[in-house]
Amino acid sequence: MAPTTLSRIGKVLLAPAVALGFTVGVASAPASAAVWNSCDQWGNTTLNGYTLYNNIWGSGAGSQCVWANSGTNWGVWANHPNTGGIKSYPNSKKVINKSITSLASLTSSYNVTVPSSGAYNTSYDIWDTDYDYEIMLWVNKTGAVGPLGTLQGNLTLGGHTWTVYKGSNGANQVFSFVRTSNSTSGTVDVLPILKWIKDTKGWFGNETIGDVQFGYEITSSSGGLDFTTNNLTVSSS
Repeated sequence: MAPTTLSRIGKVLLAPAVALGFTVGVASAPASAAVWNSCDQWGNTTLNGYTLYNNIWGSGAGSQCVWANSGTNWGVWANHPNTGGIKSYPNSKKVINKSITSLASLTSSYNVTVPSSGAYNTSYDIWDTDYDYEIMLWVNKTGAVGPLGTLQGNLTLGGHTWTVYKGSNGANQVFSFVRTSNSTSGTVDVLPILKWIKDTKGWFGNETIGDVQFGYEITSSSGGLDFTTNNLTVSSS
């Protein structure tokens, strides 16, 4: 489920002053020596044009540490209890800051290694600059997780087939596109999806796209699980 706007704002580096009381653990070592790592709740850094963010925002969270060799090759070790509710969204963010009509292209490629247990989704989280609208693209999911909103049907667009949901968390609209089968690598043509929301459905106007985030929305990972982004690229023109 999509969290409230106040929880989501943590993703854009507006961290609350009060910690959530989780315990900090030690991450399992990445395959190669990382240039950056953090076990801090709101730990973040910028590498080659991408912002990495540990982002442990949910209640009842456990331990989580993020490492990065670059903004496009990074991973996270998380040990969150087997309870309901999203605990975190560790992610890598690329800032676009272009209106939909001024974009000639917006694409992303991903390659991930994810666990076969736990409860999580691997997703893009795309925001307009005012944070009125949130577009989620789930490329895989495991366990008892599901999107916010009501079913809108299936759609083949941007190189994938999605089940579409539309809803609100009380402060902003959430449009979720859940891939009909799990994928650990591929390329998403994001711009046609944005234009479908704008032009075909009329769910928003000519919004300025701010952040394109990619990461892991983790509900549970009891015992400690590894999530690895082997490669990620976000490109626009």
